[in-house]
Amino acid sequence: MQIGVEISLYPLNADYIPPIRDFIAHLNTEPRVRVVTNAMSTQVFGEFAVVMPLVQSEIGRTFNENAKAVFVMKVLGPLAAES
Repeated sequence: MQIGVEISLYPLNADYIPPIRDFIAHLNTEPRVRVVTNAMSTQVFGEFAVVMPLVQSEIGRTFNENAKAVFVMKVLGPLAAES
């Protein structure tokens, strides 16, 4: 089942850009998903069984590497498969 997850990350520190860039860079290492980034959020599209563990892993890594952060997510699905 194809899904989309829209994620906004708000690191709660003055130097907030590096954790956001790092989070997006790690998402982009997974070739089985499509990552679309804009000024307000990042969308991750792909198979449910790939997207959800990836997002979970990267959220955990972000929490471990940063003092505090807030994630806001929307999960959309099922999506029509791309041809």
